[in-house]
Amino acid sequence: MSEKNVDDKGLPFGLTRFLSWVSLILILASSVLLAFFIGNSARNTLLLRQQQYGMLMASNLNQQIYRRFTLPTFLAFGRIALRQTMQYQQLDDVVQSTILGLHVESLRIYGADRVVNYSINPTELGRTDLTPASVERVMSSGIPYFETLSTVNMLSAMFMLKLPDGSYSLRTMFPLTVDLGISESTGEPESLVTGVLEITQDITDDYDSVVRFQWLILATCLGSSTILFAMLQFFIAKAERTLAERMARNRKLEAELHQNEKLASMGRVIASIAHEIRNPLGIIRSSAELLIRRTPEQEKGSATQRILTAIHDESCRLSQIVNDFLDYARPRVPRQDRVDLNALLNQATGFLEGEMKRLGVDCLRDVEPSLFVLGDKDLLYRAIYNVLVNAYQAIERDGMIRVRGRRRDDGMVELSFHDSGPGFPPDLLPKLLDPFFTTKDHGTGLGLPIVNTIITAHNGRLLLTNPEGGGAMITMLLPLADLPGEREDASGEGNEGPDAPLTLTDTLPSENETPRHGEA
Repeated sequence: MSEKNVDDKGLPFGLTRFLSWVSLILILASSVLLAFFIGNSARNTLLLRQQQYGMLMASNLNQQIYRRFTLPTFLAFGRIALRQTMQYQQLDDVVQSTILGLHVESLRIYGADRVVNYSINPTELGRTDLTPASVERVMSSGIPYFETLSTVNMLSAMFMLKLPDGSYSLRTMFPLTVDLGISESTGEPESLVTGVLEITQDITDDYDSVVRFQWLILATCLGSSTILFAMLQFFIAKAERTLAERMARNRKLEAELHQNEKLASMGRVIASIAHEIRNPLGIIRSSAELLIRRTPEQEKGSATQRILTAIHDESCRLSQIVNDFLDYARPRVPRQDRVDLNALLNQATGFLEGEMKRLGVDCLRDVEPSLFVLGDKDLLYRAIYNVLVNAYQAIERDGMIRVRGRRRDDGMVELSFHDSGPGFPPDLLPKLLDPFFTTKDHGTGLGLPIVNTIITAHNGRLLLTNPEGGGAMITMLLPLADLPGEREDASGEGNEGPDAPLTLTDTLPSENETPRHGEA
């Protein structure tokens, strides 16, 4: 993918993010469906188990009633008459002893006339309005029938903390039979349906367990899918960051490659025209200088001399421009010597002292003594000189340049130049190190780029900032040259001779002293 496409469409993970969201939605939907499916299976299993339990209980109750009530009553009275208190009490004793300890909500016995002949709730005796429609079905077929009764639908039950008692019940309709012996025609046992036994069990607790089980499945699926989705998003974000870093490095490398190609092209062009420009330019400058010297005293200040002076000055400026082009286009590889920054600062400020005094610019230094760096003395002098010139030109008149130098903990030397000028335009800061970019009317735009090229060639960095106190600050970071055991020697060497570095007490004025113009 090209850089243009990446910038227009963003990092190529949009489809991955879309698929991850689609996957999450599908997982959530499938989790809900799975929870209901498993819950429904569990509910069906529960009902089957409860039906088997109800069938077993009804069959046992049928046998107990036949053996302990029906048969003895027939033998004793010749017929069944539950309206007689004694028979009813005898049947009630049989039923109560059989269902003792069992979770039975209601128990009724319907006769052939569909009337409630027996109930564990005596107030229901003789009623016909309680007879369900399934009684007729069981009476005619002799086959047990099961029915689930509910007062709460399943969807509502999912969102209830606790199901009320009696919310779900299982009704078992079981035929009460009397054995008639072996049929002579079929040879199989025959029985007579004499009534229907209705047993109602409260299965709310079991349903509540099913609902809790559904929520457990749903929460497990949602939790696992959320964790997987979060991990996927984390890896996507990490991949995007890695790709963004690689793209940034690629753009930087491409910019450096384009810059190198531009420099190579510019170097070839400048190398081809340097001799063509320098030779006639040197002749023009030397000729103008010769004519100025030979001008008679009475003609000094005349129009002819002013023209010759302008020719000489412009030829010097043009020569400096050609030198700047050559320095930037074909930078030389710096030597790796131990260079005293204080000595370079003394040399540069001493050379510029007159011009700074004329403009009313003070240069105050706060530089650690014996501050040595690895580099090329001539190139570093050129860099410091250019920065100082750039600083006092930005001030124009009546200002201050503060030079600070110190060792850093990371093995670098920090040398900063803070002027009291208007500062760098914030919107132009990223462009100030680009070649040929200038905010001056007559500048070439190569001053700071040349400094940056020199500092970068020394394995350092050049930083341009606008401090909070105003003005502009240019900071050079250069590798420290102090070696173990040499700091004492370097300190003694640096404080002797004419180029001894100035200390803070030598450069900064006292509280009762006003700094003098040009004082370094």
